[in-house]
Amino acid sequence: MGVFHFAKRYTGAIFALLASLSMSACTSTSSTTSSSSPNSVDALQLTSSSAPLSGGGALQVVKELPAPQNSQNGNEQPLSPNDVLEVNVFQVDNLNRTVQVDAGGQISLPLIGTVTAAGKTVRQLEQEIETAYGANYLQSPDVSVFVKESIGQRITVDGEVTKAGIFPVSSNSSLIDAIALAGGFNAVGDAKKVFVYRNVGQNTVVANYNVEQIRAGKSRNPRIYGGDKIVVFASKSKIAMNNLKDALGVASSAARIAVVPGL
Repeated sequence: MGVFHFAKRYTGAIFALLASLSMSACTSTSSTTSSSSPNSVDALQLTSSSAPLSGGGALQVVKELPAPQNSQNGNEQPLSPNDVLEVNVFQVDNLNRTVQVDAGGQISLPLIGTVTAAGKTVRQLEQEIETAYGANYLQSPDVSVFVKESIGQRITVDGEVTKAGIFPVSSNSSLIDAIALAGGFNAVGDAKKVFVYRNVGQNTVVANYNVEQIRAGKSRNPRIYGGDKIVVFASKSKIAMNNLKDALGVASSAARIAVVPGL
């Protein structure tokens, strides 16, 4: 059989394969993502507003997540060892410091030395530092403390992101911040299917956020709290397109092999 006839027959088979793969990519993606798995988007969207969890409590699907109990204000959360704080003294820049709470729960500041931070709220720590500076060094000092990184407050980002994992969050972290910590969406991540799970009392609540609308300023950028779990689901159309690209790449390589002289 000549090379020309071989290539012609082989190429015809390739196009038939491409047509088959194109259709199967769409159908298989649809069937996979709409399976009976409780983690699928379809299953989640079709679930009732309150479903029992195996560990007790209930999973509630809501449009907007409520703040965790006793955490409506980030300044009310007690500080923990390894938290990173920015301490600023108004109009006294040489006293400003970025400090980390040590294993004993303390921080060290200019002039006043060590101060116990762990177990106190941000406001309580601000007041204590103001009192210490006001006692011997400054008149009516104005101190602000910002939690730059809270090791005690961690979130989980999973699913279709560049680097899934557990990350620390500050007292004012947002959903956009959390996605950025995970390196953004991967090739098949769907910005319209970002689900945030949060424990509120004995129940777990979950809400679906559209990050495209948030970035466009059309939706609110929700605050993220320690303990939240963020899951990014895959885009069916992106999976189908990737499958088609893979098929085209395989077919292209096969066609090149088919016309190599001497085969």
